[in-house]
Amino acid sequence: MFAYANALPCSLAWAAFGEANGAKSSQEMRSRIAKYRRADPGDRSDFAIGCRILTQPFFFDEADWIPVPNSWSPNIVSFKTYNTADSEGLKLWDAVHERMNRPLAPGMTDPAARWGKPQLVRPRLGQGAFRVLVTDIYRRRCAITNERTLPALEAAHIRPYADGGSHDASNGLLLRRDLHSLFDAGYVTVTPELRFEVSRRIREEFDNGKHYYALHGQGIAKPDDPKLLPDTQALAWHNEQRFNG
Repeated sequence: MFAYANALPCSLAWAAFGEANGAKSSQEMRSRIAKYRRADPGDRSDFAIGCRILTQPFFFDEADWIPVPNSWSPNIVSFKTYNTADSEGLKLWDAVHERMNRPLAPGMTDPAARWGKPQLVRPRLGQGAFRVLVTDIYRRRCAITNERTLPALEAAHIRPYADGGSHDASNGLLLRRDLHSLFDAGYVTVTPELRFEVSRRIREEFDNGKHYYALHGQGIAKPDDPKLLPDTQALAWHNEQRFNG
């Protein structure tokens, strides 16, 4: 299922997906990009690359692999699609559908019994896709400080995945790395009213925090799309369960 697409710095693509980019290391990935672009081997630019994020993939056993269509060329790099309105696209769709609907057990021959009634679903994001999406919806800036140095920014879960949170964008905030650490440790929070708050315990425990207290009470930056605003229930959970006010 298609989830998201954008041009990303290769450093962010590596940080989000690692070896899933198809290389064993970030250096190998950079070398391949430089080769494809015929760039100077000494070029240290953080190359922007097109990323297409797909979720919920499935894989066939080799015996069920589908022959490559005649119209597919090995040097195609973008914009090649297949549509069920075309004969080749329909043939591919039918081949996939047939393989997906084979019975898994004796007597299980009705596709509806296996898959249920068709319905629209939201793609389930993984950790990498979550990081990329949160980074982009906050316009690659810290929601608290407006910091734009991308390597210093991290996608924070409001309610951690291990504690029942999801990888949904509404469960995320883009934070500067130090603020992310403080958020996870409960020294700072964001209220359901989207205000940044700092715990008194920073001063009490570390005799420090002047920079953080200067940010106390200010409103956070918001995504442009209202549907992607931080989830108020997740924020309330963090306020009640994590924040050491």
